[in-house]
Amino acid sequence: MKIAIIGAGAMGSVYAALLAESGNDVWAIDLWQEHVAAIQRFGLNVSGFSGDRIVAGINASTNIADAGPCDLVVIATKASGVGAAAKSLDPILTDSTLILTIQNGLGAGERIQANITSENILLGVAGGFGASIPKAGHVHHNGMELIRLGEMHGGITTRLENVAKIWQEAGFNVKTFEDINQLIWEKFICNVAMSGSAAAFDRTLGEVINDPITWAIAKHLAIEAYEIGKAKGIHFSFDDPVSYVKDFGSKMPEARPSMLLDLMAQRKTEVDAINGMVPETAKHLGLSAPYNEVITAIIMAKQSDF
Repeated sequence: MKIAIIGAGAMGSVYAALLAESGNDVWAIDLWQEHVAAIQRFGLNVSGFSGDRIVAGINASTNIADAGPCDLVVIATKASGVGAAAKSLDPILTDSTLILTIQNGLGAGERIQANITSENILLGVAGGFGASIPKAGHVHHNGMELIRLGEMHGGITTRLENVAKIWQEAGFNVKTFEDINQLIWEKFICNVAMSGSAAAFDRTLGEVINDPITWAIAKHLAIEAYEIGKAKGIHFSFDDPVSYVKDFGSKMPEARPSMLLDLMAQRKTEVDAINGMVPETAKHLGLSAPYNEVITAIIMAKQSDF
């Protein structure tokens, strides 16, 4: 299958590496010229959970048109970049091209539909990777728990199962779901609680859990998001968000989530699509989310000079 990965950051680079290793024609598209040049010249250095090696054979470019028409497009940008990515897709789309978007936060599918007309949108949720880029041309990941896939409007389809098979053949643990929005919300709660508190207080996930002060805050962040999801009619697979979030974070105690890594690198974070979405959604439901309001303000203040 010919696959374009739009956004070869930490997670996008992991996707590109494994999908290329399994024999797919992979194009990694990113604006970071140094990273693209390193992949072109030396291949992609992959380290961590899936083993340490150099993955050759990945096509890399800063120009999306170089890829040409693709069978599958994976949007792996930050949530704030989904709209711009969707606008750029025309040179590589055909009537049958599937668009799979995998982001933290909420609303990625809607951002795509606001910019292009397509009925070929799939939604994904990645969990337990803990990926980072130590330097240009090198991606590291701490785990590789699960890729969850679903149709934007629900249901299990042949095309969804075919995409899942491609990812499974590349070594990913993949499951398809009738209602992917449930899974998006479940991952969202983990990001709200763990990423928000880790970024605000400069902690690893294990440090958040083991510090009574930060853990108390993380618990309230999770509870607020959970209650708002329930008010929206989300059917969660659990009724104890605190235990769910703790189990999630305990599997990667040394991990620094992407929002913290962004702050450390003096980059804008995805806080608007994560913690910021909790009070915004709450407002429409007549509810409040004071813990998430404060955490959002703290992170926004940290990044105000970037």
